[in-house]
Amino acid sequence: MPTDPAATATPAPAAARPHPARLGLGTAAVGRPGYINLGRDTDLPADRTVDALRARTHTLLDAAYAAGVRYLDTARSYGRAEEFLGQWLAEHPRAAAEVTVGSKWGYTYTADWRTGGVAAHEVKEHSTAVYDRQIHETRALLGDHLDVYLVHSVTPDSPALTDPALHRRLAALAAEGVRVGLSTSGPAQADTIRRALAVTADGRPLFTAVQATWNLLETSAAPALAEAHAAGWLVVVKEAMANGRLAGRNATGPDTTALRALAQHTGASADALALAAAAAQPWADTVLSGAATPDQLTSNLAATRLRPTPEDLAALAAMAEPAEAYWRTRAALPWS
Repeated sequence: MPTDPAATATPAPAAARPHPARLGLGTAAVGRPGYINLGRDTDLPADRTVDALRARTHTLLDAAYAAGVRYLDTARSYGRAEEFLGQWLAEHPRAAAEVTVGSKWGYTYTADWRTGGVAAHEVKEHSTAVYDRQIHETRALLGDHLDVYLVHSVTPDSPALTDPALHRRLAALAAEGVRVGLSTSGPAQADTIRRALAVTADGRPLFTAVQATWNLLETSAAPALAEAHAAGWLVVVKEAMANGRLAGRNATGPDTTALRALAQHTGASADALALAAAAAQPWADTVLSGAATPDQLTSNLAATRLRPTPEDLAALAAMAEPAEAYWRTRAALPWS
């Protein structure tokens, strides 16, 4: 969503918005009972059964599709999120034909549907053995509805960047028409993306998609994401709400003063402004909402009616933290 000197952060008429923000829906917060988003104790039902979260996921998918969302994101490690999404797609063939479905492999869900007393909720391994197992599992749950498949949470030391055997498998998947890429995390996201840009298989670029963390507090990957976009990659923004730190109910500290001030000035919600700021980045193709409730989704989708001005974006840019500090804070967030 390009900025326009004449635009404002308040809703504009549809005719004045030729490039509305393209928002997608992520399922990390509703595919399993435990996650690290702030406020989950009030977002989800007290009885977080499989059936309860399946129903919540389907409700969100219904609302997102009705509102025009056409990118749906999931992962092997999001509990039963692939299962929930696959069931919804099977029940909505028209929607299934219109949406783009992205999933991720490389983490194995290990919490066994628990929120507490778990040593690790997910375990990362970017090996050919894990890929072989997880692509089979993903296909079993999503069938032909797999458009984008990402190596989950790649860092510069990941074998996903160097393993020729794995590259051959990923190239074979790409030859079937699936867009192959990676998601990134940690303070070295930019380094990871640039290394991935250089990876080839049979003399051709292997990766053509990236899902990266960018938000008003963590902006360090932006230059590398611009390079990926220029190379023709699909660029998807995740964690634009900083795991709930930028939601209005949590945006209370000095680090979010600029966001609160703009929300008060414009009358827009803090979450919609945070998502609109991500969508305003010229390299961003899709920005994910991680809503866990229908009300959150409605509020998030208001971002499509906002066009932050260059002045707005400059004021919000002052919120950025050093990448290392941001990721230390994120690592300390409790699973709940």
